[in-house]
Order: sequence, then C-alpha cells, then structure tokens
Amino acid sequence: MDTLSTTLSALADPTRRAILARLATGEASVSQLAEPFDMSLVAVSKHLKVLEKAGLISKGREAQWRPCRLETKPLRQVDDWLESYRQFWNDNLDRLEDYAALLQKGGKNDPSN
Repeated sequence: MDTLSTTLSALADPTRRAILARLATGEASVSQLAEPFDMSLVAVSKHLKVLEKAGLISKGREAQWRPCRLETKPLRQVDDWLESYRQFWNDNLDRLEDYAALLQKGGKNDPSN
C-alpha cells in the first residue's frame, strides 16, 4: 500500500483522529492517551501501532516513560493531495458566486426573464 493510502486508512478511524488531536497539544503517554476512551490499554496500543505504521506518531524513550508525539510529514502529504481538490471547489464556488450575482442583476441567463 502506498504512503498516502496508509495515512488515509489510519485517519479513517475516529479514535485515531482523536488521539492525533490530543497529540497536537503535546507529547503524551499511552495511559494518558487512553484516559478519554472506554477501552483497554491494549486496544489503545493497537490504534497507536496503526498510527505509528502510518508515520503519524513516533514513540520516544525517557527512562520508564515512552511518550508519543505527533509526526506531521504524512499530514502534509494529505494536505498536498487535497490541495488540487480545494482548488477545484474554490473555482466552482467562484463560478457559482458569479452566476448568482448575474441572476441578482437580472442577467440574460436569468430563467425568470
């Protein structure tokens, strides 16, 4: 599977997205990440493995503590991929805005004329 597909697959799960949102505020341990969820540490660890495989998080090592941290490179790749679609929608919305303005002025394409 390519990198983008792996990243999107990891992001498809709401629990994993919530974990990433938490890590966006700073490093956290597995137990800290597990706190808001009604699931076992083993289940949270499985989610973390998916995120780590996708390159979205990394785990450090500080004595007994293994902090997880957010890695942004895969998210930048998703953003780059989405940029062409963002441009597509912006262009379409601009055309729709122009058409609405034409209709308000009673333009020749106004079906009520």
